Amino acid sequence: MSLTLIIIISSVLVSLAAIRNKGLFDQLKFHPWTIKRERNIHRFLSYGFIHADFMHLFVNMYVLYVFGENVEDAFTYLYGKNAVPLFVALYFGGLIMSTVYSYFKHKDNVMYSAVGASGAVSAVVFASIVFFPTAKLMIFPLPFQIPAWIFGGLYLVYSFIMARRGKGNIGHDAHFFGAIYGIAFIAIVDFNFILRMIDLL
Repeated sequence: MSLTLIIIISSVLVSLAAIRNKGLFDQLKFHPWTIKRERNIHRFLSYGFIHADFMHLFVNMYVLYVFGENVEDAFTYLYGKNAVPLFVALYFGGLIMSTVYSYFKHKDNVMYSAVGASGAVSAVVFASIVFFPTAKLMIFPLPFQIPAWIFGGLYLVYSFIMARRGKGNIGHDAHFFGAIYGIAFIAIVDFNFILRMIDLL
């Protein structure tokens, strides 16, 4: 069983339990105010295993399934036995790094909290884009496919603009910084992939 599927199954089970149990949900969610005062840093990871509702869970897990196994396969082909630790570092590093900005921004705001694996999923998606920049993606509601690198650029711009507006309950900051982490992670593992992507564009 792939690590992607293990993460998906774990996330579904924990999410379903937390949706039915508000106490568990509150203990696991990302809540900077509580992290600062109670030092329960597990929230930098645990929030990624719970979701606001079934649609939130489905979207994140579906996107992770589509892109995660591609990235795992690339890691396995390129790095053999190091594939698992690399994917763990990519995914869980994405969970943590996508919330650092939000932590410092909201650490004194008792009303702010966040849940969901979006930051980690963004890291995986953008790692895939660096590996396969010319892959064609079908993006709803567009009736045609676009190259992955174009989608990536549009997504970064959109997430940045929406994060600055700060409206709604979507974690655009996490999406943006998760994506940046995914690119940076592959650059650290092997910068040649960044150069290759630039050459292909």
